Amino acid sequence: MFTIKGKTGDWEVVVGLETHIEVLSKSKLFSGASADYNPTVAPNTQVSMVDVAMPGMLPVLNEYCVEQAIKFGLGINAEIAHNSRFARKQYFYPDLPQGYQITQATGEPAVVNNGWIEIMSDDGKPKKILIERAHMEQDAAKNKHDMHPAKSFVDFNRTGVMLLEIVTALDTKNPENNSYITSPDEAERYLRQIREIARALGISKANMEEGSMRADVNVSVRPVGAKYFNERCEIKNMVSFKFIKTAIEYEAKRQIEILENGGQIDRCTMRFNQGDGTTTVQRSKEDALDYRYFPDPDLLPLIITDEQIERIRKTMPELPAATRTRYIEKFGLPEYDAARLTETVDISHWFDAAVGGKAERAKGVANWMISELFAHPENYDITNEKSGIVDGMRIITPSDLAELVDMVAASEINGKQAKDIFIKMLDGEDGTPRAIADKFGMKQITDTGAIEQIIDEVIANNPGQVEQYKSGKVGLLGFFVGNVMKASGGKANPAIVNELIKKKLG
Repeated sequence: MFTIKGKTGDWEVVVGLETHIEVLSKSKLFSGASADYNPTVAPNTQVSMVDVAMPGMLPVLNEYCVEQAIKFGLGINAEIAHNSRFARKQYFYPDLPQGYQITQATGEPAVVNNGWIEIMSDDGKPKKILIERAHMEQDAAKNKHDMHPAKSFVDFNRTGVMLLEIVTALDTKNPENNSYITSPDEAERYLRQIREIARALGISKANMEEGSMRADVNVSVRPVGAKYFNERCEIKNMVSFKFIKTAIEYEAKRQIEILENGGQIDRCTMRFNQGDGTTTVQRSKEDALDYRYFPDPDLLPLIITDEQIERIRKTMPELPAATRTRYIEKFGLPEYDAARLTETVDISHWFDAAVGGKAERAKGVANWMISELFAHPENYDITNEKSGIVDGMRIITPSDLAELVDMVAASEINGKQAKDIFIKMLDGEDGTPRAIADKFGMKQITDTGAIEQIIDEVIANNPGQVEQYKSGKVGLLGFFVGNVMKASGGKANPAIVNELIKKKLG
């Protein structure tokens, strides 16, 4: 359990996350304008009159976006509301041309409700994190403050792109129900799980670096063992796992110091300062009344049928958590390996293609991918669409790695030879691993007669070491093995070498 030591005792942290992911779609949530707003697109070129709130322009709901929200809800084990509605959230800022945001109001059913995902807690046990809701809403425009010394500009390309806001739950009626985030590390694990699910379902890139995933972090503290929750503060628009963890710890310590000195925590919005890792008060926190939610009069209630839900459920791929379980239970992989191989759907598909359903091949493929292939991303196409020499560079395919692993398992080559073949592939050598092994004479010597002849020569040339070994210095076994391997050009089978040397030396 993560705790922070204060002057009066130990404190625990309670973290709530409001995670925004930008949903991949061709057009925006309520208009037909393109949802592509990447930096190469000229400012204010992907905008309709609906997006910039021209008089008389009415929003039209994008059915595909609704399906993406339903898909995500099924991915987090949630209930899909058969009847929900959109509301106007009132606030005024230059990046909000309507003067309000179309969203789904707090306190009313969202399209996705009462879900959960499982993470690993700090004590190494599975922990269920409750998710209150995931609702659809419009993204805002992008303010640009660095283009003119005295003016700010607004790019409306992003306006109206669909956001899915995922809100964790806090069981205020049962404060002892530990189904919420209680440490910086758990916050990171939760966010990585959300990212994995979004990517696996093809809903979002969920890339914090580019802003397609961001989080508002709510932090409160209480004495260890307390059965109540203290007031919280919210840190807005966090776009880095590292900064989120730093912000949680700093904000928790700030609140502890206030409480231990007899003060109280006022609900407010905090700014995170990346330079020194501190948080500072930005403004008092708004509540639902401040936003003056009311049903959007231009949009009908959203009705979703059981038939729609089941149709979408049938299109669902295997999710990362299920894939990890399969790798651990079916292939016997350690949890670390399973986690690395499910970081993205493309990686797990590449691994599955290399394993080819052969459980005995899985550990070898996992080892090569994690220790070697991941270090050379330029030499393999994780989408498994390219092979051979592409743009002058050798692309290593799942079948290449499968053959290399099989050759080692069959003692056709040893580990060193496999590494040499792998390096030659990285250097651009064309052909299969077996063809490369044949071309460069890398086949392993397994003929016991040939190996015995080399061993006899090594023993004859080192009588002093032989006497020392026989007198009890068994550590010299490595000396003999090394010399035999050297004499064989690294081609002798090490297992056979070890066995024969022990037999001859007695």
